[in-house]
Amino acid sequence: MRYREAGVDIDAADEAKRRIGAMVTEAFGSHLPKGFGGFGSIFRPPFSPIDEPFLVSSVDSVGTKVKVAIMADKHDTVGADIVNHCVNDILVCGASPLFFMDYIATGTLNPDVIEELVSGLVWACKEADCPLIGGETAEMPGIYSGGDYDLVGFIVGVVRRKDLIDGSAVEAGDCIIGLGSSGLHTNGYSLVRKVFFEKCSFSVNTRLSGLDSTLGELLLTVHESYLKPVNRVRESYRIKALSHITGGGFFGNLPRAFPDSFDAVVDTGTWPIPPIFRIIQEKGGVPRDEMYRTFNMGVGMAMIVSKAESLGVLAKLESIGTGAWIIGHMVSGSGRVRLEKG
Repeated sequence: MRYREAGVDIDAADEAKRRIGAMVTEAFGSHLPKGFGGFGSIFRPPFSPIDEPFLVSSVDSVGTKVKVAIMADKHDTVGADIVNHCVNDILVCGASPLFFMDYIATGTLNPDVIEELVSGLVWACKEADCPLIGGETAEMPGIYSGGDYDLVGFIVGVVRRKDLIDGSAVEAGDCIIGLGSSGLHTNGYSLVRKVFFEKCSFSVNTRLSGLDSTLGELLLTVHESYLKPVNRVRESYRIKALSHITGGGFFGNLPRAFPDSFDAVVDTGTWPIPPIFRIIQEKGGVPRDEMYRTFNMGVGMAMIVSKAESLGVLAKLESIGTGAWIIGHMVSGSGRVRLEKG
């Protein structure tokens, strides 16, 4: 027998790696001292001008959003998703990305799909000035079925000790500013697929009243990166804490950003909820608190700043075209999130 008869096509893997290598070398060749495709990836960190550098790392996956990508046969956006997600996760500590790596596992390796995925990775990495220095592509029949795949990203960044954002300076009376999301980002897709594609029998080509795009186009909108707007704010203002609103929504993520001697009071009437979330809630009969526990509800990143600087921060974000709102404030408490509607 040959390996191909067991479901692993080495020729397809070699072709996929050739395409990946060409894209990555063209985009990031100057960052790859040993070239692309070695057993280990090499990176020379620019630490010399940085006093007391702290490394910050994160690993995550796109989750079941890949099922929508497979249904729509569109894969570049989930490639960009995982980069932006990981960039945001280290950004909350104040870190700038140094390098990124990916892991793609699939049941049947299709070089065209892999190429499309990596094109999204490369695009988002270039936007973040973060070289894609390596990764792994695995064909795993028996673990994944047919064209199913999983996409995982790993990122390392750096921050000066004095620039570290850790929430320790948060005080009662501080304001919470929400930065607008581009949609669902990369969370809640198991619930969304159950509501839209199982309960309602919609397809990725379905157009619903109140939406400008098909469900597939809307659900595959790229996860927003907040690297540039947050860095612009930091040029003039102090950010005391940042929270990436991902899996776990407001309840699971905001408390990770501040000491447990405070509560975050969030006024849900202070920003426009995108129509897609209202449709999910209506079609699925999803309770209000469950929506805020599962989805970002239109706020992809929350920053905590002093009340005195809040209007200046808001004006800065609006001047660079980033949708933002003062969505709440901090009070003494026990590490909880309180949802209110003013």
